[in-house]
Amino acid sequence: MAKIDLTSLEWRNIVFQDRNKDYGAYTLRAGSSRRHNIAILIVFVSAIVLFSLPKLIELVKPKDREVVTEVTTLSSLDKPVVKNDIKKLGPVVPPPQLKSSIKFTAPVIKKDEEVKDNEQLKSQEELTKSAVAISIADVKGNNDKNGKDIADIKQNVTQVEAEKIYDVIEQMPQFPGGESELMKFLSNNIKYPVIAQENGIEGKVIIGFVVSKTGDISDIKVLRSLDPSCDKEAIRVVKLLPRWIPGKQNGVNVNVRYTLPVSFKLQ
Repeated sequence: MAKIDLTSLEWRNIVFQDRNKDYGAYTLRAGSSRRHNIAILIVFVSAIVLFSLPKLIELVKPKDREVVTEVTTLSSLDKPVVKNDIKKLGPVVPPPQLKSSIKFTAPVIKKDEEVKDNEQLKSQEELTKSAVAISIADVKGNNDKNGKDIADIKQNVTQVEAEKIYDVIEQMPQFPGGESELMKFLSNNIKYPVIAQENGIEGKVIIGFVVSKTGDISDIKVLRSLDPSCDKEAIRVVKLLPRWIPGKQNGVNVNVRYTLPVSFKLQ
């Protein structure tokens, strides 16, 4: 018996001979071969994907990081050479011996006519009005003839504190004529360095200096640099400044730090 191809057109014509071919079964048989081929292809592709899936997962899975177990050995450094640049100091001068401010005088009984006016005890009212300073510091000294009184030392300390330099005070120092005159003075005396002009350098040099309690300018420094030539010119002009009106703190002239911007601008 000959083999029959169930998907062939002849087989469909034999089955549907003298029948209505517009019926759905004929159409389904006509497309059955195509559907079978698509189904086989889908099964084949799915099988390949399933068999390859473990391999794909292994490729996508991130590899474990390697742990470095090697210990880096630090190179041994040479011992630093210590330079003996310490300046030799002169002999240490001990502090001066102080006179003792704690004294006890044994009472002496005298007749009234023998007591002098300056030896009589003062009343509380007289002590209050007295211009003599009474120290509240108790110093145990050695009563040496060459010893110094604590009041003298306190006076020296007060003089050192008076030389303090302030940053902000009640009345800041002022250029004679005010800020407008100061700007006019700077513009009239600044000479733009040729090197800075050729290089197109412009900006501000911040200069700091101290206005003393007498109005003199000292301790001139460049706080923010622009260019070496501009810095040098700014310092030169600040040194030409006349005496200022000194600053005051509590009505007393004091030393004050002052900051001045010096501008360099190309026309």
